[in-house]
Amino acid sequence: MAATVHPLDKGIGGLDAPCAPEEIAARGWNLFEEDLSLPAAVLSQPRLEHNLAWMQRFAAEYGVQLAPHGKTTMAPRLFARQLDAGAWGVTLATAQQVRAAYAHGVRRVLMANQLVGRRNMAIVAELLADPSFEFFCLVDSVEQVRQLAAFFGAAGQRVQVLIELGVQGGRTGVRDEAQWQAVLEALAQAQGTVKLAGVEVYEGVLKDEAVIRAFLQRAVEAVHALARAGRLERAPAVLSGAGSAWYDVVAEEFSKADIGVPLDVVLRPGCYLTHDVGAYRAAQTRIQASNPIARRMQSSLLPALQVWAYVQSVPEPELAIVALGKRDAAFDAGFPLPAAHFRPGSSAPAAVPEHWAITGMMDQHAYLKIAAGDDLRVGDMLAFDISHPCLTFDKWRQIPVIDDAGQVVDIVQTYF
Repeated sequence: MAATVHPLDKGIGGLDAPCAPEEIAARGWNLFEEDLSLPAAVLSQPRLEHNLAWMQRFAAEYGVQLAPHGKTTMAPRLFARQLDAGAWGVTLATAQQVRAAYAHGVRRVLMANQLVGRRNMAIVAELLADPSFEFFCLVDSVEQVRQLAAFFGAAGQRVQVLIELGVQGGRTGVRDEAQWQAVLEALAQAQGTVKLAGVEVYEGVLKDEAVIRAFLQRAVEAVHALARAGRLERAPAVLSGAGSAWYDVVAEEFSKADIGVPLDVVLRPGCYLTHDVGAYRAAQTRIQASNPIARRMQSSLLPALQVWAYVQSVPEPELAIVALGKRDAAFDAGFPLPAAHFRPGSSAPAAVPEHWAITGMMDQHAYLKIAAGDDLRVGDMLAFDISHPCLTFDKWRQIPVIDDAGQVVDIVQTYF
């Protein structure tokens, strides 16, 4: 007899095409009725909506644009939500990611990375054949500008670029005035093929706020100098920065920029949509305490991504083994944190005792420290909050979206 395949079983890929929310709702699946195979990552519909509205309002208060970093989720259904909420575009990191976003309707992409390599350039060239598609990549070297000019010149196309500023000991980006002038000269020689649209930074390699502000001020001065020299070839020009930890400081510094020509200030936080209970919660706590607009908004971002799993063994009085492992949840920025306990057949999930904690993880198992006498049984369901959503999303191809009652109202598919 043929095996029955549930459309949401991990790795099966039963839902090969997106389903409308009303189609999903009609199926009647519910997390708490055990309609989902666990472990399973799930998204909270109310919290997604809250975070979307919160960040869009924050950006609007500063008069800046959002191009959320899509590498966090690689979920076109979430891209669409962000664009529908008012995002200027979507940020991505690789040519393959750009192609996946384009295939699902995204028509403005800021690739916050250098575009290098023949096949990667060919992917972008194929997409640029569509006049409705706007694309930007970063440049920080003479050689890269020359390679872009040679490839796109031969293709009879133009590619828009942002000069990336970097810091000594950091990641990519122009380090000093000599490199800056050399890249500008290379761009001048590539006129007609490589189009200078503005300036980009990634401040996340720095940790000290005063140093970050000085770096951002350097970027404002750089784009202003380009405007005075008549070097900017897009109107409005683009000034972009902001990962998920310092977006408030970037908004404060960049929103003050007056370069004498129209300017799109573009922030690129990616993790705000689902937030987390680790590094980004710590960053948001700082923002809520120090940023006047965030304080005025009163509410904050909420963790919207959890992984649910079963207790599969309680072999010792102070130890439970949970069917949750490194293949299911991020562990690079701290172990998942127990958040809720649900016993099938009960009325609702309950908060977990504060002393419950994961002490170790293997591929498919987690060691949960409990106390002797705790009421935890095999078959109980546990929810875990996570730190670093990027490395949890990439472990799942289909993620149910649930309401507060555990009802599945939508499905998010990822394209890593």
